[in-house]
Amino acid sequence: METSGRAALVTGGARRIGQAIALSLAALGYDIALHYRSSREEAERTAEQVRTLGVSCSLLRADLSRRAETRSLISKARKAFPELSVLVNNASIFRRGPIAETTESLLDEHLEVNFIAPFLLTRDFAASCTSGVVINLLDTRVAASGSIYAAYTLSKKALAELTRLAAVEFAPAVRVNAVAPGLILPPEGEGPEYLERLALKAPLGCVGSLEAVTSAVVYLLQNDYVTGQVLFVDGGESL
Repeated sequence: METSGRAALVTGGARRIGQAIALSLAALGYDIALHYRSSREEAERTAEQVRTLGVSCSLLRADLSRRAETRSLISKARKAFPELSVLVNNASIFRRGPIAETTESLLDEHLEVNFIAPFLLTRDFAASCTSGVVINLLDTRVAASGSIYAAYTLSKKALAELTRLAAVEFAPAVRVNAVAPGLILPPEGEGPEYLERLALKAPLGCVGSLEAVTSAVVYLLQNDYVTGQVLFVDGGESL
């Protein structure tokens, strides 16, 4: 397999925002280590799209709710692409439930996938790569205190704080930033009208695009004087 000389690991890269990020990085010339858990067919289709852009793609399966599999992911990515220099922590779960209805298992599941997995991956990335960039995918909810999605929101708030802590600890070799999207894609089972209705409450009054998110990721990747920042891509919703 011929490689481009630089590579990125994108977790949850088979579909939705993760897929868009993987393709945008491939268009910049990065080989892609594409992580997925259960979306094998979608991962294979995304990999083919990546390869049409003239770079290599390696599929890496891991269940990020299982720590042993999480801990092996960076080494697998580096085995495929020794020149790995970018980590995008995109994979997450998103389930509804206020605090009063949040079971211990629901809380554990969100924290494991949305916070502990990025924590371990960031730690291992910084330990094994001499330099690089980490970009975490958050949510505009980290700026608010709504509890309808309590476990999800808490896990993303923790990831936002990890972004700042890791940016200080791993500087100057590794820059760590985050993107906090707003209304980009509807949740599973919802249609576009779901987002359009909610968008009326945001200052810009419209739904965002996948390109809005990927361009933010590219900015954080390419601007080498930015670290520890959360870039909200939400039409002003966080305000």
